[in-house]
Amino acid sequence: MNIKNLMSMLEARHPGEHEYFQAVGEVLISIEDVYNEHPEFEKAQIIERIVEPDRIYTFKVPWVDDNGQIHVNLGYRIQFNNAIGPYKGGIRFSPHVTLSTLKFLGFEQTFKNALTTLPMGGAKGGSDFDPTGKSPNEIMRFCQAFMLELWRFIGPEIDIPAGDIGVGAREIGYMYGMNRKLTHENTGVFTGKSIEYGGSLIRPEATGYGAFYFISQMLKNIGTDVKGKTVAVSGFGNVAWGAVLKATEMGAKVITISGPDGYVLDRDGVSGEKIDYMLELRASNNNVVKPYAEKYGVPFIAGKKPWEVKVDIAMPCATQNELNGDDAQQLKDNGVLCVAEVSNMGCTPEAIDLFIDNKILYGPGKAVNAGGVATSGLEMTQNAMHLNWSAEEVDTKLKQIMVNIHEQCVKYGTREDGYINYMKGANVASFLKVAKAMVAQGVV
Repeated sequence: MNIKNLMSMLEARHPGEHEYFQAVGEVLISIEDVYNEHPEFEKAQIIERIVEPDRIYTFKVPWVDDNGQIHVNLGYRIQFNNAIGPYKGGIRFSPHVTLSTLKFLGFEQTFKNALTTLPMGGAKGGSDFDPTGKSPNEIMRFCQAFMLELWRFIGPEIDIPAGDIGVGAREIGYMYGMNRKLTHENTGVFTGKSIEYGGSLIRPEATGYGAFYFISQMLKNIGTDVKGKTVAVSGFGNVAWGAVLKATEMGAKVITISGPDGYVLDRDGVSGEKIDYMLELRASNNNVVKPYAEKYGVPFIAGKKPWEVKVDIAMPCATQNELNGDDAQQLKDNGVLCVAEVSNMGCTPEAIDLFIDNKILYGPGKAVNAGGVATSGLEMTQNAMHLNWSAEEVDTKLKQIMVNIHEQCVKYGTREDGYINYMKGANVASFLKVAKAMVAQGVV
């Protein structure tokens, strides 16, 4: 495999798609050795096939606001790879959505889903629609307009979308309802649904729960645990909320949350009613965390990221590339023990290299945050069987899945010096599963 030639080919074919190139390059570098040990992969041109999505749907989404003004947004669905199961991946509503962003997310989703061992392929979708400041009726009208195009391309055995940034249970409900009306079918074609019509218990908090289960395994592997550890969390949405909930439950202390406006430093810990208030902040549609500081009388540091705070565990929970090389150096200088990406590709390549070079525990997003899609897979199973499991049953299954993912990372990522390169372990384990499935199914 000639990585340089392959990346040059991709950049010539898809100019300007930097997030996509970053995701592909990270995977190719870490799987090079194992790829070269399998001549059948080269013969089947697995790399050339796996880096390109199966198909991309792009469509306009015209909708009408409360004042009667017509707006037009772009909608996307990228069905990346379905070698091991139906396409599965979230829908993101954000003004920052681009084709490059969604391609990187769909590529990552393919490998993340493979790590869960559940039969799910990789996909991603969304729109450049900005839900901030929109009324509930405007959100509903946009979701319905979006589904007027998307419904043709999805189905319970074809492609099962979920939520992501800007898309929670409310938005899933509007899209599910429109899909039901258009198809005349009441199927589990979305996950992240409300419990009243086929959703799974603990799905909203599952990504954060799973992340802390994974962190617990990382620390256990070096002879310690999460109890008593201090934690810096970025973001304040569902992912961060779930992470704070589970961290607190397991005896750690979360002392930061953040938004685009800055971060809150709560030395007493984000716990109890403060965790509930995070949901109020998200529901307000203002996308800022300063009101938390005002409500609880704690410092708010405007325009800064929480990685300058001395903590044991750092958990990026907001968006891609939110933790850069300078942030990583600050964390290292402050003696951070573990950095775990709960957001997708939350760290830049420079930050990742610094963590690995200094033997700091680093968990990549495709492993750490796989609990969300794993629980979506469990929701799909419950829908197929027409039943609901208890929260305890789902949580037990989620915890076991995260333990299994950790074991795969250790198997393929342990170096001769004993340090575990979790990024390599996750990439190799997931790539082998997808690649072997593709070889077995021929050139399709």
